[in-house]
Amino acid sequence: MSVKIRLQRHGKKGKPFYWVVAADARSKRDGKYLEKIGTYNPNTNPATIDLDLDSAVQWLHNGAQPTDTARAILSYKGALLKHHLDGGVRKGALTQEQADAKLAAWLEAKAGKVDAKKEGLTKAQADEKAKAFKAEQAVNAKRLADAAKAEADLMAAEAAANEVVSEEETTEVVTEEAPATEEAPAAEENNEATEA
Repeated sequence: MSVKIRLQRHGKKGKPFYWVVAADARSKRDGKYLEKIGTYNPNTNPATIDLDLDSAVQWLHNGAQPTDTARAILSYKGALLKHHLDGGVRKGALTQEQADAKLAAWLEAKAGKVDAKKEGLTKAQADEKAKAFKAEQAVNAKRLADAAKAEADLMAAEAAANEVVSEEETTEVVTEEAPATEEAPAAEENNEATEA
């Protein structure tokens, strides 16, 4: 029986969540498995991987073949390095203490890289949020300036309309008074004509 270390899909549509399992190569993708080794969540940034390192290395020692994605996950978490170092210990090239020291140093360096990436992502998100906030403030300031300008234009238009209305009223008053003054001399002429 050949054993594969592979991913078993769980989660919902569009939000996958995987179990890392050791399964018979003939079994279905999401079917029966021999042992659950860990989990892999690609929905987070960076992806969240929880792996039982000793169990994964034990399966590798027993001859389990990882799929391409499972190999990348095992490499990322250091299982392949531990398997390699254990092979060196079995051959006598290293002592167990040396292998453990190399693995610890590698895991520490890897943790530093992951933390740096997380900090970079957090900083990028904060910068993007600040940039969006500044852009929103600029848009709001422009909107307020446009509203103030529109209100000033409206006030100026109303003032101009009021001036036109007052000028029309004064011209109407003048025109109403002018015919009255013209009628008076005409009436006087009529009076003079009747007297004669």
